Amino acid sequence: METTGPATDSASGPAVPVVGIRHEFAALLGEFRRTAVLLPLSADGFPLTADFGGVRWIYAFSDEPSLARFATVRGESNREWAFDRVLGARLLDAVAPALDVPCGVALDVGSPGDELLLPPITGVVPDRVAVDAETNEEMGEATGKGMGEL
Repeated sequence: METTGPATDSASGPAVPVVGIRHEFAALLGEFRRTAVLLPLSADGFPLTADFGGVRWIYAFSDEPSLARFATVRGESNREWAFDRVLGARLLDAVAPALDVPCGVALDVGSPGDELLLPPITGVVPDRVAVDAETNEEMGEATGKGMGEL
């Protein structure tokens, strides 16, 4: 069940427009899936990644200036960066699952205000590799509804 008003949680403080945030995230995710992004490659030709919080994050960038800002932040702006252009959908549906660890996408890291994290959760990556898939199945069984109906 979705509500149109703000959701409140007395423990966390002010109201948060949950439905609006969900719609905004869904729109951003849809745009990412349809867009070709730059995928920087390591010296061995694999996607450049970082591990944080038990998740492997694949670095991706909207454009060359975003990649250049990332290189500058890393202190590596003087080297040539090899990259591929890949559809966001391919990153989420094929590349992330192929890494065999929980894996999301970190878009435009190093571009303050433009960063976007796409975590390895149901609805973002395939269910078989989503870290919350088991929890979502249990919630669906407990309520008799799928996650889209909760």
